[in-house]
Amino acid sequence: MKLKSKILISMLAVASSAFAQTAPAAPEASIAYNVGLVSQYRYRGLAQTKGSPALQGGIDYTNANGFYLGTWASTISWIQDSGKGSYAPTTTYTGNTELDLYGGYKFEKAGIGFDVGYLRYQYTGNDLDKAPAAYANANTDEVYAAATAGVYTLKYSYATSTLFGYLNSSGSGYTDISANYDLGNGVTLTPHIGHQMVKGTSSSYYPGGLSYTDYSVTFAKDLGDGLSATFAYITTNAKTNANFLSNLTSYNAAKAAVVAGVKYTF
Repeated sequence: MKLKSKILISMLAVASSAFAQTAPAAPEASIAYNVGLVSQYRYRGLAQTKGSPALQGGIDYTNANGFYLGTWASTISWIQDSGKGSYAPTTTYTGNTELDLYGGYKFEKAGIGFDVGYLRYQYTGNDLDKAPAAYANANTDEVYAAATAGVYTLKYSYATSTLFGYLNSSGSGYTDISANYDLGNGVTLTPHIGHQMVKGTSSSYYPGGLSYTDYSVTFAKDLGDGLSATFAYITTNAKTNANFLSNLTSYNAAKAAVVAGVKYTF
């Protein structure tokens, strides 16, 4: 759904304080922090920063009993890019930060790993619902379930609210399958395919609808001491769908892209 460095540091400090107050003092509990930079932010195949770099960071709390909590943030520009459409030629929108809040439970049965949880995409200060009719507020709530067998993971996410500001889209779902191959020497290969079904958007506002499929292949390299690097090729089958063109600049959020990133976990 993506941050000035001061905002990121402030969020990390606040979240760290909250975890310190609520997390059980058990040796099995752990907190991990991460900060990263990507050449552009893509989510479910779509550009979130109009091809520009994004600063990202997060905190994860994990308990040995399988429960976890986390928060993650990134800079974005897609909300501003939604301004001044044909339905609202003088309207501009605010909201340049995505803050994700999530929690869930992981467990194993019969050799299969399961993960169920809840994810809130909070687009800080966004006012996308100012549009006369085309949009709702961008904040989104999803529940999800995933199963992992060997190197393969199948996941389904279900929107209990409107999806990323699209009107009448509650009940939309995203299904994806990925694999994680260890190539040795700290290198992993992750192919991925996902399908975003968007309910209620085949209308005069979104002719042809907004559902689409995305594909990606990612190489990751563990550089040691908490540092890792990624290199990904990402594309979708929505490259010719005019609904994914920026209202402000006509930038195609669904076109293919190569994304490089670096992350430090501590």
